[in-house]
Amino acid sequence: MFHPLSVYVGLRYVRARSHKFFVSFITWASLLGVCVGVAALIVILSVMNGFESELRERLLSLNAPVRISAPAKATSADWDEAQRAIAGTSGVRDAARYAELQALAVRQPEMVPILLRGIDPAAPASRAELGQQLTQGRLADLTAGSGRVILGAIIAERLGLSAGDSITILLPTVGAGGAPTPKLREFTVAGIFEVGLQDHDGTLVFAHLQDVRALGAGSVNEGLRVRVDDVLAAPAVAARLRQRLPPGFEVSDWTQENANYFRAIRIEKTMMSLILLLIVAVAAFNIVAMLVMVVTDKRTDIAIVRTMGASPRRVMGIFLTQGLVIGWLGVLLGVALGLTLAFNVDTIVPFLERTFRFQIMNADVYYITSIPSEVHWDNVLAIAVAALTLTGLATVYPALRAARVAPAEALRYE
Repeated sequence: MFHPLSVYVGLRYVRARSHKFFVSFITWASLLGVCVGVAALIVILSVMNGFESELRERLLSLNAPVRISAPAKATSADWDEAQRAIAGTSGVRDAARYAELQALAVRQPEMVPILLRGIDPAAPASRAELGQQLTQGRLADLTAGSGRVILGAIIAERLGLSAGDSITILLPTVGAGGAPTPKLREFTVAGIFEVGLQDHDGTLVFAHLQDVRALGAGSVNEGLRVRVDDVLAAPAVAARLRQRLPPGFEVSDWTQENANYFRAIRIEKTMMSLILLLIVAVAAFNIVAMLVMVVTDKRTDIAIVRTMGASPRRVMGIFLTQGLVIGWLGVLLGVALGLTLAFNVDTIVPFLERTFRFQIMNADVYYITSIPSEVHWDNVLAIAVAALTLTGLATVYPALRAARVAPAEALRYE
């Protein structure tokens, strides 16, 4: 089979066993370094993607992807118009009314700041979100006028509460003369939920929508919680709603409300990528060193090829071929190894924990006790392209050095 001279000779150099031990060792070290660097990048980014998805699911477990806040003097006609606009917007699954106010949960001697949220227990969103997170009690126990609430697990633990206990809700209100006049209301704990997120388990208390409205006396923030078909498309749905809703209604989505969380994750992913890419860069420098030594070792061969009519460009091709084969083979092996590990993290991690008798994500410290993994193919492609580019650039200088070898100078003492 016909091969270009540069490719044929370059592949011969890769397969040759006559290299010096040190050159051969650096070759294998370079290949292994590229492989490990690429695999580590894929695994780490897949695990961070998994944690990001887990965090997103927990944040949205009790928070709607899109929230609509009502103006201060919204009338029933405004609400009806808003409901019609929401129902006619593409990407919207359903919407439910809510009411919120800041309060304090009191059980002597402890006092915990809470966000008291009124919901309609019969709404599909309430059953799908809060109903699946209950560890004690039933969602159906939240009835209008019953004076029952559902607490987060952290609040219940701090106040020493369980289903059936009583709790006092203190509402900071202002009297007629401007003096603070706290309002106290006794509630019964109907249930306890646990999401596994401090922002929810340690702050949220749910009651029936009518009970919260009756408590607020003008200080309640009311609005609509909108569920969408695709949470990642929530910003686009929010933008459509802003155009359709009557003036005065404010629309926000989960990417705005939790921007700090995901900004921190993006920064961590970027820094981890840069740090781990240094492994590939070090391996690329090893490829440079190896090819420089090969060029020095093959000066006579280069001179003979040049005297037989090979151009400097063809000589460059020989060493470009050799370096690219080593580098790109390392990238392919790294991608294969990284994908294998990323797709089997849920099997590998428990095996390591059983073997070495330790727990990576201790349940006493972390809410998430398993290591999630989610492979994004755009990340894999970006990693592979970056590694191929680095290893390709590493071959340029040794190839140029080989092309500059003067035949007469190399053969002078032969």
